[in-house]
Amino acid sequence: MIVCKFGGTSVATADQIRKVVDIVTSDSNRKIVVVSAPGKRFSDDTKVTDLLIQLANKALANEDTEQALSAVVDRFRGISEELGLDGAIIEEIETDLRDRLAKDKVDTLLYMDRLKAAGEDNNAKMIAAYFQLLGMESHYVSPKEGGLLVSDRPERVRALPEGDERLAKLRDLPGIIVFPGFFGYTNDGTIRTFNRGGSDITGSIIAAATGAELYENFTDVDSVFAANPTVIENPVAIEKMTYREMRELAYAGFSVFHDEALIPAFLKSIPVCIKNTNNPSAPGTLIVKERDYNEQQVIGIAADSGFTTIYVDKYLMNLEIGFGRRLLQIFEEEEISYEHTPSGIDNLSIIIRTRYLPEEKEKKIVARIHQELEPDAVIVEHDYSMIVLVGEGMQYTTGLAARAASAIARTGCNIEMINQGSSEVSLVFGVKKNDETKILKELYKEFFVQSTVQL
Repeated sequence: MIVCKFGGTSVATADQIRKVVDIVTSDSNRKIVVVSAPGKRFSDDTKVTDLLIQLANKALANEDTEQALSAVVDRFRGISEELGLDGAIIEEIETDLRDRLAKDKVDTLLYMDRLKAAGEDNNAKMIAAYFQLLGMESHYVSPKEGGLLVSDRPERVRALPEGDERLAKLRDLPGIIVFPGFFGYTNDGTIRTFNRGGSDITGSIIAAATGAELYENFTDVDSVFAANPTVIENPVAIEKMTYREMRELAYAGFSVFHDEALIPAFLKSIPVCIKNTNNPSAPGTLIVKERDYNEQQVIGIAADSGFTTIYVDKYLMNLEIGFGRRLLQIFEEEEISYEHTPSGIDNLSIIIRTRYLPEEKEKKIVARIHQELEPDAVIVEHDYSMIVLVGEGMQYTTGLAARAASAIARTGCNIEMINQGSSEVSLVFGVKKNDETKILKELYKEFFVQSTVQL
């Protein structure tokens, strides 16, 4: 049995939805279909999720919502009419949206979640109706009915294992099951959404709970590539990689797959295949527990910008028991998560995503560090990028870090930070944002241009 998920571009138009139907019906093992909200139809288009956010913001500001509501309904109407569906489905969608708008606004985050989830929820209803129009047995199943339970606020949104027993029964339902991605329900019936790209998470959760033999994630690219194709011309396609490799690359900027989505599949060893809705015959990229890494030690190179470094220096820091714990406790108490903590004998750097560190929060943290830890210096630097080399075989390869450092040296750019985890699956270089593209190209040339191996 296969669980397949289709992203926003795969369900953005009637033509794309017809492709989805062709893909699903081409293999009788494709039993459960997880769908996103309609995405962009063209580069300057607006995703339905963004239209819903605009609608929710209007409602929360007590402004007139009719125009914003019409924009959402019209998107669904255009798709529905092209698919040949009758007007009943649009009436159902508009009624649902008005019901959501009328709900309590006391908790603005939950109100926003309720509106955002309408994109996936109503798209699943419409796509199930289209399967039925074509004479196929198909059922829309809501996360509430299906059993996708999530945690309550203020805890971060995560799926609860208590729902797995109910989700497992989806496998036994007749026909094709169409399930909306991106959101679940708390035990008291409250809607909460995952982070952006959360439909990947939904698909993975269902694949794990139902014991699927394969989880297919359909998007708009043929495969995962060894580097960003908008920076590197015709990068090498990756045929097979491990969960850990994909997790590292997704975290470091590969947007083709949500980094959290691998966890449920990983725990149940469900293979994941990234495929292209517009080219379904392409083999895609298979993500598995283990691979043969002898031929290619580095599987991919990712780059992500938008980091800030807070550098703390204090003479004899290494002899001051509890210094690191107290430093990190400041960030914990200020509700700031960190990404890396490279250190020396007398210094320690905390690397944070800049978007989590507004100016006032930064000033408060620096003041607390001075007051509570009495360092010799605290230096804050912005506009950093992290470039990450990823590969299971790196830990068995002598001189790989030296090759990477030499490649960077050829660009004339400086390495601000180096960090390698104990698992040695990844090697991270902190560089200035302005140097990111130049370094990425040189590292790709070092590790991939000479290789003719198809990953």
